[in-house]
Amino acid sequence: MVRRDRSNGNEYRPVWATTLMRYRRAVIPGASYFFTVNLADRSAHLLVHRIADLRAVVRDVRRAHPFMIVAWVVLPDHLHAVWTLPGGDADYATRWGLIKAGFSRRIPKEERIRSSRARKGERGIWQRRFWEHLIRDERDLAGHVDYIHYNPVKHGYVNRAVDWPYSTFHRDLRRGDVTKDWGVREDAVGDFGEEPCGRAHNVGVRASPQPTVLHVPTRVGWGDEGTPTTHGHRDLGDFP
Repeated sequence: MVRRDRSNGNEYRPVWATTLMRYRRAVIPGASYFFTVNLADRSAHLLVHRIADLRAVVRDVRRAHPFMIVAWVVLPDHLHAVWTLPGGDADYATRWGLIKAGFSRRIPKEERIRSSRARKGERGIWQRRFWEHLIRDERDLAGHVDYIHYNPVKHGYVNRAVDWPYSTFHRDLRRGDVTKDWGVREDAVGDFGEEPCGRAHNVGVRASPQPTVLHVPTRVGWGDEGTPTTHGHRDLGDFP
C-alpha cells in the first residue's frame, strides 16, 4: 500500500518497498552474466575440499540446463563465474538453485543451521542470495574475466594466477590466450559482489602485464550433454 505524507500530500514508499527493488535481477535471454556465490560460513574451505562433488553437480545441471562457461574460479568459501545462456533462455536462477541443492545433498549434515532455515527444511551450506551482473559489452566481459582469474591472487592464496588449480585460467593458458606470467601479485581494486552487504562495484583490476585476449564466439552450438561447442571445440565448457 502506498501512503501519503500528511504534510504535503505527496506519495512515498515505505523503506521495505525500496529494499525489495534492489533485488530485481536482470533477465535477458541468451545474455552473459557474472556471478558471485558464497558459502554461508565464510571461514570454511568446503568448495575446494569437495571440488569433485561440485564438478559432478555442475556437469549434471549442464546436461539438463545447458550454459556456456566463459570463466570460473572456485575458492575455499566462494566462487565467481561468467556464463552465457542459450538463446531464448534467461533462467540462471534455476541453474544456481540446482547446483547449490545438488552440492548440499552430497555433504554430510554437519553444518550449523539457523532455526529459520531448519523450519523450512533448508541446509546451511550456502548463502541464500547470490550476486549477479549482466555483462554489457566486450570491455565489461574482459574486466570480469580478468577479475575472476586474478581472484586467488587477490585473496592471497597464491602469488600468480597460474598457481591456483581451480580456475579456467588454465584452459585459456592452453589456448594461448594468456601466458603463465599473467596475473602476478599487484594491488587490485574491485569487489564484484564480495562485500558483506553485496553492493556492486564495477571497477577494474590492475593485475596483468598484458591484457587477456578473449575469443568469445558469435555462434555457439549446444552439443551433447549440454556442453557448448564452438567451431568443433569443446574447451569453452571446461569447469575448473
